[in-house]
Amino acid sequence: MHSKKVRFITAFAFLACLLWLFGLGWTVKDYLLGAKPAASLPSATEQPLIPSDELKIVALGDSLTRGTGDIEGKGYVGYVSDQLKQDGMEISLINLGIKGLVSSQLAEQMKETEIKRQIGQADVIMMTIGGNDLFLGGQTLSDLSEASIKGLEEAYLINLKTIISGIRALNKEAAIYLLGLYNPFSELQNGELMSSVVRDWNAKTAETLAQFSQAVFIPTYDLFQQNTSSYLFTDHFHPNEKGYRLMAERAAALIAGAGGQR
Repeated sequence: MHSKKVRFITAFAFLACLLWLFGLGWTVKDYLLGAKPAASLPSATEQPLIPSDELKIVALGDSLTRGTGDIEGKGYVGYVSDQLKQDGMEISLINLGIKGLVSSQLAEQMKETEIKRQIGQADVIMMTIGGNDLFLGGQTLSDLSEASIKGLEEAYLINLKTIISGIRALNKEAAIYLLGLYNPFSELQNGELMSSVVRDWNAKTAETLAQFSQAVFIPTYDLFQQNTSSYLFTDHFHPNEKGYRLMAERAAALIAGAGGQR
């Protein structure tokens, strides 16, 4: 009887030892090979992106885009955003305008990493460029020769093609709206001649834009043609609040009419 009890205890101990070795082996396997992860819900970063109804507008260009001359600091860009919001649209606005910018500088600015990122994410791109190329801070009035104007125009058009091509390389879908030039010097000496130059400049700009898809020229010349001084800031060059609002109304109507080209 005693020997049977000893054999039972010995057999039980042997089985316990086997179970312990099996458990140890399983633990070591998980440690060395890595345990299979438990199934889990996707993290926030793995969740599929939900399309946003927000319209992202990126504004490029010179002091008109920056809003110089507007006492509220909005310029046409800010008033376009306000108008579209009143129309019930959700707007995200990035204003990258720089006072004094010429077309060659805008072409260079577009090489910056952050600028490229913003353009690539845009639904709508608005621009004013070319005024500083042509007027040269008013210096052009002293030399309105055909040769001098032609040289300025040709250089500008080359830069404009580079700018629009650059935008299209980064973003093939966004609608591009470029606001044309007005003549701030129409009431000065040589004002009529400068008006003719501005109209030709605008025509060449519109022709260049027509070579690209969804690139729209927005005329502003007619808005300032009558009573120019009423729509200009005290520097007699930049628009005042009234002038910017006129520009914004026209641009906002086109953007809203196109549904933002999203």
